[in-house]
Amino acid sequence: MADQPSILVTGGAGYIGSHCCKALSEAGLVPVCLDNFSTGHPHFVKWGPVVKDDVCNTEAVLQTLRQHNVVAVMHFAASSAVGESVANPEKYYTNNVVGTLSVLRAMREYGCEKMVFSSTGAVYGDASTEPISETALCEPVNPYGSSKLTIERILLDYRAAYQMRSICFRYFNASGADSAGHIGELRDPETHLIPRAMMRLQGHVSEFAVFGIDYDTPDGTAVRDFIHVSDLAAAHVLAVQVLTNGHPGGVYNLGTGFGYSVKEVLNAIAAESAREVPFDVRERRAGDPPVLVANPKAAERELGFRPRYSDLRTIISSAWRWHRTAHPAKAAELRR
Repeated sequence: MADQPSILVTGGAGYIGSHCCKALSEAGLVPVCLDNFSTGHPHFVKWGPVVKDDVCNTEAVLQTLRQHNVVAVMHFAASSAVGESVANPEKYYTNNVVGTLSVLRAMREYGCEKMVFSSTGAVYGDASTEPISETALCEPVNPYGSSKLTIERILLDYRAAYQMRSICFRYFNASGADSAGHIGELRDPETHLIPRAMMRLQGHVSEFAVFGIDYDTPDGTAVRDFIHVSDLAAAHVLAVQVLTNGHPGGVYNLGTGFGYSVKEVLNAIAAESAREVPFDVRERRAGDPPVLVANPKAAERELGFRPRYSDLRTIISSAWRWHRTAHPAKAAELRR
């Protein structure tokens, strides 16, 4: 396997990273997962070799690149809880920015010049434009978003100085689960809308809250752009392919261009599960805008990417199928 070109996937045991490992394998590529398993799950590593280490360990990253004949890197390893980033910004700048610099240092020494970077729509902050394009002003409102925007700027500088080419994907709301039921969304604690609502239905969390029902939206709840995790994975494989073919790199939104409100999502979960989701109403959270919807046209125009599985029904049905069969009843097993 060392003689076969591989793709290094940092954070490959996480939610999005593991789906990308599967997509790479299905495309005939070898994913090499590097993960410290602080939040990732060993059970999610199914499609290639695994290295248990931290991205801040530059020598370990370099050794992995050499051992597995890596030709490109997908970089997911990061801390990603917005609230925690506000309480502990040092952790976020260390894990996210310093960790990325470590990976880039190893890549330069080894001679690997292609990276697909997991960024976020949080770089836009309270963007008022709808839908949001990549040219919108970036003013993140929390250290998580700031750390990701800092990395985007680092990658731009590395392209100019070292000819390292990168594609940065600004995700909106990653959601859904693998259609085969192998992997899904598993966090502790779970804060995302769809998995937490499903955990509430299953009785695995005791409360579920809707934050704000007085927004200036059709039903009073916040509207968000949801994109299926399998579509995200397909976009990352496509990014590796176009970089390999000489694409210069750039920054792209990954979304659908269409938003669903919190109530619409809960209604879709109720229709799929045949059960209403009980919830408490709480005040709006600081920094939560009424509407966040991507303008995805640049990724379609320049990369040829269009989501295939991101209609709300497919997102909800795939997530509910995985929650009923694997989460969180097998959570203890998944963490071993």
